Amino acid sequence: MSSRLDELASEFGLVERSLGDPAALADSREYARLTRRHRELLPLVTLLRERDALAADLAGARELLADSDMRELAAGEVTAITARLSEIEAELEVLLLPTDPDDAKNVILELRAGAGGAEAGLFVTDLLRLYTRYAEGAGLKVSVLDANESDLGGASKVVAEVSGEFAFRALKWERGVHRVQRVPATESQGRIHTSTATVAVLPEAEPDEVHLNLAEVRIDVYRSQGAGGQGVNTTDSAVRAVYRAGTPDEIVVICQDGRSQIKNREKALQVLASRLAERERAARDAQERSERASQVGSGDRSEKIRTYNYPQNRVTDHRLEGDDKNHPLDSVMSGALSPIVAALARAERERQLIAVSREGQDGAA
Repeated sequence: MSSRLDELASEFGLVERSLGDPAALADSREYARLTRRHRELLPLVTLLRERDALAADLAGARELLADSDMRELAAGEVTAITARLSEIEAELEVLLLPTDPDDAKNVILELRAGAGGAEAGLFVTDLLRLYTRYAEGAGLKVSVLDANESDLGGASKVVAEVSGEFAFRALKWERGVHRVQRVPATESQGRIHTSTATVAVLPEAEPDEVHLNLAEVRIDVYRSQGAGGQGVNTTDSAVRAVYRAGTPDEIVVICQDGRSQIKNREKALQVLASRLAERERAARDAQERSERASQVGSGDRSEKIRTYNYPQNRVTDHRLEGDDKNHPLDSVMSGALSPIVAALARAERERQLIAVSREGQDGAA
């Protein structure tokens, strides 16, 4: 572990020096990469500096053990420092675990109504409201790019962009099938219905991550539909991008977020590139590990990840156990997703630590 820590500490020093280089300041993309890497390495380097300082303090405290007048005080200090050093080693071990390279990216969020008819559409709008509140609390921005409104104020599909620092890390745990249990407004007998919605979270593709051949893309422009203000509906600003139309590879993206046809075209192509990148990642994952697919919500996975039980005011995340499993529904729906996200991230770190430990045992055998 120590050689890896030395490498990362050296990288941090290099990043700090590079941030002061005028050439990096002049290149916005490179400067953003450097500042992001600086934020990623700072917690680890902070712990390393604390560890080095404590090691020096520990050496001094041990020297004082020979002094009869200072022995009792020094012994207490040795105990406290040793305990903290053990905690730091454990924290460093966690920080050295593999990180998701997509964590810092913006997100294309897709919500689709599943089983349940109009009630499923209402659940989609509830989830969009939940994610919007959660994102705002995390300093992220949500922009709805496209929405297919359904009966009773619901939506059969919503596509939104979530932008800001570590947007994907904040939302990646939401991928999958969400189930709601409640009495619909249209239910006269008071019976509880079960409906579902599918959530897909796509990290936005980097410009050089996927090659999008524009010759394979058909661009249609038309007048924006739905709520958006009188000005939106008087110009042909909505854009439909169709990739490889009429083939099994066809992908359709619609963007009618604003009044600018140019901006909608750029955003539609960005979403299309993200979907293509996700498709390529899924193909690689399927080849390497055929037992699972990378994209949740693509239609080939139906296992629910979370249930929203309104009569019992409870949200149950089926990937968690013990006290982490259940949460107050009213709190979650108001945007308080952080406790669930933290629990899921903690469980993932524990799985990674176990895997690393087993690999170490296998290597020693």
